[in-house]
Amino acid sequence: MRPVKLFALVVGMGLWLGARNPAFSQSKTVYFYGNPTNDLYKLMQQQGFKVDRCPDPTTAIQAAPWGSAVFLVSARYPETDPRLAITAGMLREAAGKDLKLYVECPASFPGLDMAAKPVETNLERGVVTSKVFGDALQPMSLLGLHDCFIWPVTVEHPLIVMAKVVGMDKAEYGLSGTTVYPLLFNEQGVLVSMGGLTNFQKGRYGPATSIKTVWSYILGYMTGKDMWAIHDWPMDVRPSYQKSTPLPRNARMSSIRRGTSWFYRGHFFIHPDWKAQWLEYQGDGTSASGPPLTSKTPNGDGSLGIIQGQDSRVLADGDQRYNYWLRADVQGEVSMALAAAGRLFNKPLYKATSRNLIDHLFYHSNLRGGAKNDSTSPAFGLIGWSVTQPGTFYGDDNARAILGMIGASAYLGTDKWDKELTEAIMGNFRTTGAEGFRGDHLAEGDIIKNGWPFYYDRHLVYILPHFESWMWACYLWLYGKTHYEPLLEKTERAIRITMKAYPDKWLWGSSMQMQRARMILPLAWLVRVSNTPEHRAWLDKMITEISRYQDVSGAIREEIGNGPGMFRQLKTNADYGTDEGSLIYQNGEPVADMLYACNFALFGLHEAAVATGDSAYRAAADKLSDFFTRIQVRSSVHADLDGAWFRGFDYGRWDFWASNSDKGWGAWCTLTGWIQSWIVTTQIEMEQKQSFWDLTGHSKINQVAPSVIKQMLAR
Repeated sequence: MRPVKLFALVVGMGLWLGARNPAFSQSKTVYFYGNPTNDLYKLMQQQGFKVDRCPDPTTAIQAAPWGSAVFLVSARYPETDPRLAITAGMLREAAGKDLKLYVECPASFPGLDMAAKPVETNLERGVVTSKVFGDALQPMSLLGLHDCFIWPVTVEHPLIVMAKVVGMDKAEYGLSGTTVYPLLFNEQGVLVSMGGLTNFQKGRYGPATSIKTVWSYILGYMTGKDMWAIHDWPMDVRPSYQKSTPLPRNARMSSIRRGTSWFYRGHFFIHPDWKAQWLEYQGDGTSASGPPLTSKTPNGDGSLGIIQGQDSRVLADGDQRYNYWLRADVQGEVSMALAAAGRLFNKPLYKATSRNLIDHLFYHSNLRGGAKNDSTSPAFGLIGWSVTQPGTFYGDDNARAILGMIGASAYLGTDKWDKELTEAIMGNFRTTGAEGFRGDHLAEGDIIKNGWPFYYDRHLVYILPHFESWMWACYLWLYGKTHYEPLLEKTERAIRITMKAYPDKWLWGSSMQMQRARMILPLAWLVRVSNTPEHRAWLDKMITEISRYQDVSGAIREEIGNGPGMFRQLKTNADYGTDEGSLIYQNGEPVADMLYACNFALFGLHEAAVATGDSAYRAAADKLSDFFTRIQVRSSVHADLDGAWFRGFDYGRWDFWASNSDKGWGAWCTLTGWIQSWIVTTQIEMEQKQSFWDLTGHSKINQVAPSVIKQMLAR
């Protein structure tokens, strides 16, 4: 404890008196040192303040009349601003004039032992540690202060700290077992922030209502009010429509147009000019994060592939780092979305890019190279997970790549890849066990060593629809074209086992809602090829179950399952951000997931509605479609985000907010494949009142499939 200094008492008394002095409300003038591009500077002008910008902190204090508010903000954040060295003399002068002082990122401050350099936070979030913000922001409430640079300091009774903690809305385990950095505190009557708290608009701090509450308190404190009413909170990135705003008649078409253009605005297509940069940041695929591409970066034509999208980390300037990994599933999924939009808008560019992506996957990359392209190899036909792990085969990733290319073929009106698509489906089918399960992934070396009959005949039950169910959809689709009975028999067997085990024996991964969403598509297509009362009942049960979680807004609430999932449980604050995980901490939190649940649910619900004509299925799909139209990102500042969908959305607050614990694919990530492609494609199908099944109904794949099947299943 430091001895209380006399001028601190003077400051405190002055503040008490100043709160009752009408001087500020009469003039509404504040004094400001800092950069004119600072978010607080602009906000105060927008709120009707007269802001007198001063050349240095001393001048600001000298120019301010008795009882007024002075804001001293680093003009060089996130670097140290040497001009913002607060002295005892400056504090005495401010106290003598009863000034209210807000100081942000000081180079020095009397009585504070400060670090010379700031810490750049990443997984840390703001944690409220005081009751001063009122009922709307109770202690342990969380704030998303992205990429906040903070100067470590030791103080008692901070108002807000930065720390890595578990939770979505609040720090569920408090501040135990984690490093704590005081952010905002009252020091000798002065409000001091040791990080860029005024970077709220540029840094995209959130949730917006919570950050607004913080600044309502600060402005109220500085102007002698309890809370300052802030109107029109500025946001550089926001949902396209509010929750209750009626959608314009052409809203979905506009959403499709913007959603497709986003692929190009983000410059995600690899171009020869930056191929070396792609290879550098992709590395071995374990950490493929790199700096964002700029508006001057040339777009490729798809012949070198497309990268993943944006990481969840929001930088101090509001940009997001890119994920440079090149995966097979993304190539197929994006080809479908572009082909669909190419036909809808008659855009030759979209169609050409779609073709190039598929050609790249099948003919010009290692994704179908080596043993995978050798008809005598047990690994023949399989599609590699990524260009960095071409010998790893996830059935789910293969399924989405295959379905994407099937859809693209139909939209492009070509049968060019029918042979390769049949080989891909059958490569997976002959490594699927007797009960219809493959497990989460297989390795090329093991398949070559064991031979494909080992997998075809083995007995395996793996009840995790996220990994298994969309490959079943591929089998059912091919059965619908060939009537090769084992495709239906093995798939129906697996679905029967899975539905019988629901819900208690389902392995739920990081999300139970994900599992339900993935089951809808194969059940809808099972009804297409075998419309029995039992199969209809299975489909109805799954849609009824997932509909229980659909909000009036159309959002489907995220849910975790009972017992341990696949990934690390968050039992301590140290666990946050160390593994894949859910967007929520506990069930009931109003968050929707666009990466694992809502995106796939939209596609499945639409297929089910068209397959059955059920009005309840149609209503659920339409509500979810409207939800996607509303929450699509709109930004005039970040062109590479405008038209995208983030993974997480808090439909209670109506804001982009959720737990960001998932390692790599957190709340603010974008995905050219998993997220964007399925939403855009399904929105197009719904706009045109057409299903994927009907669209691909004229496929000529049966002209090549029988000979491929016979060849690949010959022992």
